[in-house]
Amino acid sequence: MKYRVDPRSGNELSVLGFGCMRFPRRLTSTDKEKSEELILAAIERGVNYLDTAYVYGDSEVVLGEILRKNKVRSKIYLATKLPHQKCKVPEDFERLFQEQLARLKTDYIDYYLIHNLPAVAPWQRLCDLGIVEWLAEKKASGQLRQVGFSFHGAQAGFMALLDAYDWDFCQIQYNYMDENYQAGRAGLLKAHAKGLPVIIMEPLLGGKLATGLPREALRRFREVNASRTPASWAMRWLWSQPEVTVVLSGMNADKQLEDNCATADEAAPGMLSEREAAVFEPVIEAFRAAYKVPCTGCNYCMPCPSGVNIPGCFAAYNTRFAVGYVTGMQNYFTSTGVNHPGQDGSGRSCTDCGACEKKCPQHIEIRGKLREVTQRMEPFWFRGLLWAVRKVMG
Repeated sequence: MKYRVDPRSGNELSVLGFGCMRFPRRLTSTDKEKSEELILAAIERGVNYLDTAYVYGDSEVVLGEILRKNKVRSKIYLATKLPHQKCKVPEDFERLFQEQLARLKTDYIDYYLIHNLPAVAPWQRLCDLGIVEWLAEKKASGQLRQVGFSFHGAQAGFMALLDAYDWDFCQIQYNYMDENYQAGRAGLLKAHAKGLPVIIMEPLLGGKLATGLPREALRRFREVNASRTPASWAMRWLWSQPEVTVVLSGMNADKQLEDNCATADEAAPGMLSEREAAVFEPVIEAFRAAYKVPCTGCNYCMPCPSGVNIPGCFAAYNTRFAVGYVTGMQNYFTSTGVNHPGQDGSGRSCTDCGACEKKCPQHIEIRGKLREVTQRMEPFWFRGLLWAVRKVMG
């Protein structure tokens, strides 16, 4: 495992961090045993940065129990996030923080983020509630070590946020498909110039850069190196940039952990050769030609009040264009029918309420895209087949 220094604290952080938003699942619940196995294996391989959040379901609870049970809290840097939308009065800061400490079974947080700040205005609202004074008190007590923010918004908002407070670090969505999206490379460079470590989320665009590449993109990569996985290519693109400190990966299988760790063992600024760096241009062109909706499957839009499986609809729609019609239709049928007995999870059930768009960190025009999905993915025979299967299933 390679490490990069956080210049604000001097901490040596593993270039590969464990993102705990997507722990392995067992039917409708977290597979705690498998999650524990993966976390411990990651720590054994040298991963020392673990990232969770208050709103990640039971992630904080599961992670806290793993760290306590195995007595490994002192071996890692723990990051979690304050859900600022839930902060209505000054007392909410302390109430939520104490709940997080209890969930995580710890008495301090190494890296604490204000979750999903899209611009300066929400930060100013928190300032008016007294968050700056509260953060100073927590840092003085040692309960908080480093304070940062995660970002989903326009680049101008990120640039302004960097100057709005004396942050210790920041977290941005960044990958070879998102080089100029949200904070983008310009934001990465400014944060680095200010001496901030930059934590990268969505390095694989919700897994699409690992398992969802169109055939032409895969062909381009294989021409350069046939043995390298798509995930390894994406990670190398990031670690080749010295401004990147930690890359978070939501690993939920042994194979993913092994592949990421093997690549992290080689991580170094400038690690891409000229030929390797050049291959990303045609790969990006192939990806953009095949994918129609930039959904990462983060599920922030869920649950839908009308029962629409929004991420499932978009994933199937993208699969249709990237992989093929039959596979895309199979995925759409599964995500809207078999997985949702008793209700209609298809895009046709959208009532145009707009609740999803207010929560989408990618700022996707979800309602319009769902109409597009419905038009393309629900031919005249679809409804009858869906009804027949549900009747058989009871």
